Amino acid sequence: MGIYNVKKLVVVTGLSGSGKSSTLNILEDQGLFAVDNIPAALLPQLLELLGTHDSAVVNGVAVVVDVRGKDLDRFVTISREIRARVEDFSVVFLDATDEVLVQRFNTTRRSHPLGDGVTILEGIKRERDLLASIRQEADIIVDTSNLDIRSFRPALLKALGSPDPQLTVLFSSFGFKHGIPNDSDYVMDVRFLPNPYYVPSLRDLTGTDEPVKQYIKEQFPDWEVFLDKTVDFFEFLLPQYGRVGKSSMHIAIGCTGGRHRSVAMVEWLELIFEEQGYRVTSSHRDIDKH
Repeated sequence: MGIYNVKKLVVVTGLSGSGKSSTLNILEDQGLFAVDNIPAALLPQLLELLGTHDSAVVNGVAVVVDVRGKDLDRFVTISREIRARVEDFSVVFLDATDEVLVQRFNTTRRSHPLGDGVTILEGIKRERDLLASIRQEADIIVDTSNLDIRSFRPALLKALGSPDPQLTVLFSSFGFKHGIPNDSDYVMDVRFLPNPYYVPSLRDLTGTDEPVKQYIKEQFPDWEVFLDKTVDFFEFLLPQYGRVGKSSMHIAIGCTGGRHRSVAMVEWLELIFEEQGYRVTSSHRDIDKH
């Protein structure tokens, strides 16, 4: 048996209610090909199948294997065979105290996956017994008892030795008369700025043109104050969203038509935040509309 084309495999397992689905979502955000609830016996076949999938080969695969698969007794043997054929293989075991798990089940009003005929606490105890050998096999054990939504992602990535992905910022311009972008996280209105549309020589230009930018600067005496305060605001705000695990932010900037003032503002902010090391993209949705 040779080496799998898939170079990285992360198997997520552990107690029900410990955060396996959240972990899988985080790994998927990291670029891994994610598969939930796969029986252990099917792991070799999955790796063979994904050996022709570009994303899985390049970025790796993350799977959840747990008591729903009904074949945990085979996991240790299968995982050892896979470990010999995958360059980067790890088993991440998620755990939590019985009290915390019971509380989580009660909060979500879900029954334990081992069946409706047992109490939640009894189901947890049975599950611990079934997972005991797998826990011993784990490369990484993460206790999620004291982790809330904000702290879960950074704690998990730290345990995995993975840096949190850098926040990507999209600055987009739009015209209010064409509607606010539905997917925006923040909307900024710059219709108070002097409007180049009413200057005949500037009307057919856009905010990407230097004469339009120069006009706004000259006609708005507090331009530098406004720009500095805007930059200060987003300099404070963006890291806060990065700390809670948000991987991208869409900041939409609007003027009346979306051709002059909002476009110029996006151009300035894009340049400033690129210089600060952010991954920045920009778009001008309404720049060609009249």
